[in-house]
Amino acid sequence: MSLDAITAPELADSIIDEHELAIVDARDHDAYSKGHLLWAGSIRPADGHDAGHILLPRLSARVVITDSGGGEAEDLRRILRSNGWTNVSVLDGGIHSWVAEGYELYSGVNVPSKLFGELVERHYETPHVSATELHQWINEKRPLTILDSRTEREFRRMSIPTARSCPGGELVHRAFDLVDEDATIVVNCAGRTRSILGTESLVRAGVPGHVIALENGTMGWELADLTLDHGKAVTAPDPTSAGRTQASVAAMKVAERFNVVRINRATLKSWQSDRSRTLHLFDVRTPDEYERGHLPDFRNAPGGQLVQATDEYVITRGARIVLADDDFTRATMTASWLLEMGWETYVLEGGVSDGPFESGHNELPLNSPQVVLPYDPGDAHIARQAMQEYLDWEVALVEQYDRDDLAQFTSTGWA
Repeated sequence: MSLDAITAPELADSIIDEHELAIVDARDHDAYSKGHLLWAGSIRPADGHDAGHILLPRLSARVVITDSGGGEAEDLRRILRSNGWTNVSVLDGGIHSWVAEGYELYSGVNVPSKLFGELVERHYETPHVSATELHQWINEKRPLTILDSRTEREFRRMSIPTARSCPGGELVHRAFDLVDEDATIVVNCAGRTRSILGTESLVRAGVPGHVIALENGTMGWELADLTLDHGKAVTAPDPTSAGRTQASVAAMKVAERFNVVRINRATLKSWQSDRSRTLHLFDVRTPDEYERGHLPDFRNAPGGQLVQATDEYVITRGARIVLADDDFTRATMTASWLLEMGWETYVLEGGVSDGPFESGHNELPLNSPQVVLPYDPGDAHIARQAMQEYLDWEVALVEQYDRDDLAQFTSTGWA
């Protein structure tokens, strides 16, 4: 074993200690999705320079790179070392040594967030409705407000009939203008995670009405042989002044319940100069708002997507995260979930109300592994089978978590 290698037991000890640690899988996206360590982010050697500076911003942070024996870990280690990273090692024997020691590998992408969603459902007992029953409610003209918590791009591709687009981070921000006590609020996504977290966000914010998740989202709708709309562009409007005030009051109560701490600009400046800790700065508003004007050094990460795909934004466990918006609602709701996931998260006092400002998007695109379900227009059975297998995978993550002694998720003790 070289001086730049770490054994599987040593890495296991590092995962549960209190120091910062970034685990990076250097293989191609397909190999990564077939099995990787729970907390491993994906950075291929070809993306090492650009992605490294965004996902691993502190050059002295502890980084451990894995592969499956193909040499990618050593290639990425050399790239990082030559670009200034000083504490980079390779997992000796790669993922095979990890398995040989009895530790778990997880298939799929965005696994920490997907797993967290399932744990949230188990802990909070999230109510849900089946696609068949919701379809019946729609036909019966029952008072409904269906909110699709995916991105607007996903919504335009396909959507539940009568639904409107309201990405997850926007739900509490906009919902008080959309609902009343007589209506049932249904939150959906493509599968499970964003609908579970979106439903519980509205519940914890005290939004009026009965709030439930659509079981298995648009995938469940298709599996029930129901028809989706395509090309719709019905978006929940920006909140009114009254709706914004209600949302802000609700967010203040959530901040108190989940101990969401605000920091001032002086503290932020101090942390930005602190070379002993990794710091990530995120503007959780919509991409359009971000492009019109944002604080320097803040990366756009719409709140719902940040929680849904945390490993695409932050890899270093133990890092500090600071969130900003324009009225604390979106930042607070996002922070409440990140805190439950175990991330040290804060909200910036004043948010983006005070400059200086930058406009546009100036960050480099990241190549992250994506969920890709097979589709054959000549054989619908293939797509249906893939959707069912994907949903079964999400649900089964909890069983794997229960047997994984290293999968310490939250600091709240409920998971």
